[in-house]
Amino acid sequence: MNRNALMIALGIFSSNIVLAGNANPEKDKTMAEKHSAVDNPAAVRPFKAHVSDKELADLKKRIKATRWPTKETVKDRSQGVNLDKFQELVNYWETKYDWRRAEAKLNSLPQYLTNIDGLDIHFIHVRSKHPNAMPIIITHGWPGSIFEQLKIIGPLTDPTAYGGKAEDAFDVVIPSMPGYGFSGIPTEAGWGPERIGKAWDTLMHRLGYEKYVSQGGDWGAVISDAMGRQAPKGLLGIHVNMPATVPADIAALLKSGAPAPAGLSEKERKAYESMNNLYTKGGAYAGIMVTRPETIGFSLADSPAGLAAFYFDKFNDWTYSGGDAEKVLSKDDMLDDITLYWLTNTGTSSSQLYWENNNNNFNVVEQRTREIKVPVAITVFPGEIYQAPKTWAEKAYPTLNYFHEVNKGGHFAAWEEPQLFAEELRAAFKSLR
Repeated sequence: MNRNALMIALGIFSSNIVLAGNANPEKDKTMAEKHSAVDNPAAVRPFKAHVSDKELADLKKRIKATRWPTKETVKDRSQGVNLDKFQELVNYWETKYDWRRAEAKLNSLPQYLTNIDGLDIHFIHVRSKHPNAMPIIITHGWPGSIFEQLKIIGPLTDPTAYGGKAEDAFDVVIPSMPGYGFSGIPTEAGWGPERIGKAWDTLMHRLGYEKYVSQGGDWGAVISDAMGRQAPKGLLGIHVNMPATVPADIAALLKSGAPAPAGLSEKERKAYESMNNLYTKGGAYAGIMVTRPETIGFSLADSPAGLAAFYFDKFNDWTYSGGDAEKVLSKDDMLDDITLYWLTNTGTSSSQLYWENNNNNFNVVEQRTREIKVPVAITVFPGEIYQAPKTWAEKAYPTLNYFHEVNKGGHFAAWEEPQLFAEELRAAFKSLR
């Protein structure tokens, strides 16, 4: 019996997170769930999140014992997270934040586990009440999680309640990537975007969907691109909000730190400058995870404040907020996500995905976007890491059939602007219904 099967059989999950029923007196039901997981790994098993009071008390104790660094010597964010601003967030985490509220939010939704390719995959699955709803699998990124997508479930599954039409409805599947959240943690190398993409196709067919679409931002975009290349039977199309459109010659210049070349359009020049800023000033987070995920993992696994600062820096950088994430995300929003990483101890395993796939996720050549065989839709948000120009997108994605620039939202678009995001998905996939 492998490690994951053993954990299932014993009802043991990292950080004392257990299957629904494991603490329930209905022992017959509990044992049936355990046995079905071992005897039939392909079974789709109901899941409820529950963290022990002991785990939560330990978290509070660690937060209270935080050893603070010295204050930055500048008045801007050029040295990273500002001490005063971050201390406000951590103080709120210790004294006011309530994980039980976040847990209840998740447990109000249908959640499941199923074993794919030897690994337990956790996912939310909400069916629309409307007939002929389009099945969609939506993949989060880093340092995000399933919490990113919770706000779009309503607008997608029940569009008539959010300004849409019944024919706009989706059945929504939101998985946790391997090594993230409640999904299993890989114990071997090889769980990169290609393997995850194949697992997502297995999941959708296992749920009974013969045809479906895929959506993703950040790593979700990389995985959706991989699925587009694989073009499994039933995949109708993909939508990404972090497309890989940077031409090879431009990518080479960016690596050298050279200024923008002559001959670029205004939008292409702005895209170049945004990417240059990432490479020269904001890319160290990826550099250490690509090369030393285990090294940074020791800090992420041992210090709640250390983990929170690593992620809070990106929330500030990548939201459409002018560097102040709290303008678009609440403290609770961010701490739901951060606390999930802490309680599942997935700071290290999530970082390992960067080591698995150390390509440039924005480069058209390295992401092989020209090999994609299904229709592609792109939405460009103004607070994204870079705003992909349509000229680049058309060359990068030969099957591009939808491209739209919007005026709100950033890298975490579904989290920041859920109504707008849902409207974009309705429009992007309208022709594929």
